[in-house]
Amino acid sequence: MRLSKLLPFALALVGTLAVALPASAAEVGKPAPGFDGTDSHGKKHTLADYKGKWLVLEWLNHGCPYVRKHYDAKNMQALQAKWTDKGVAWLSVISSAEGKQGYSTPDKANEDVKANAAKPTAVLLDPKGVIGKAYDAKTTPHMVIINPEGVVVYDGAIDSIRSADQDDIAKATPYVDKALEAGLAGKAIDPNQTTPYGCSVKYP
Repeated sequence: MRLSKLLPFALALVGTLAVALPASAAEVGKPAPGFDGTDSHGKKHTLADYKGKWLVLEWLNHGCPYVRKHYDAKNMQALQAKWTDKGVAWLSVISSAEGKQGYSTPDKANEDVKANAAKPTAVLLDPKGVIGKAYDAKTTPHMVIINPEGVVVYDGAIDSIRSADQDDIAKATPYVDKALEAGLAGKAIDPNQTTPYGCSVKYP
């Protein structure tokens, strides 16, 4: 078959693949996707609200054993307290759909914050998965750090050991903690991207 006849077919195939592949969401080194969410107290939050501040997004599902690893060991709460005390904003995001593991009502989210002595700035409820999909959040936990200029500077796992065992926390490289230490000190964040681990986000 002549090249001229193959060309339209090839272009059509490329177009099909381009449509089938998801658009890239949050990318390290690029502006963070905007969001508009409501927290467990009914307050609205947008990315623009955090201009000029460091911001952590933490995808949350209290039914997930990988999340429980960090909350039962008080590791997540310690990170939240440490960094919010330094002026960092920390938003826990629940993108589980109604009827799926981790779904939360406002009252349940507030009860969980109290029961776990959690210290986020707020818990955003995202049952339609709009924020989660905008950031291509894959797991709970999945961690994203955004700098005061609104640029994603870290995307990935909370630490280096992909297990649900609390004993592994002390042995792991604490990616998020080190990224914030470096970023706030004006140093390069390395690594700035890792593969998140945990339960899949329970999207609609």
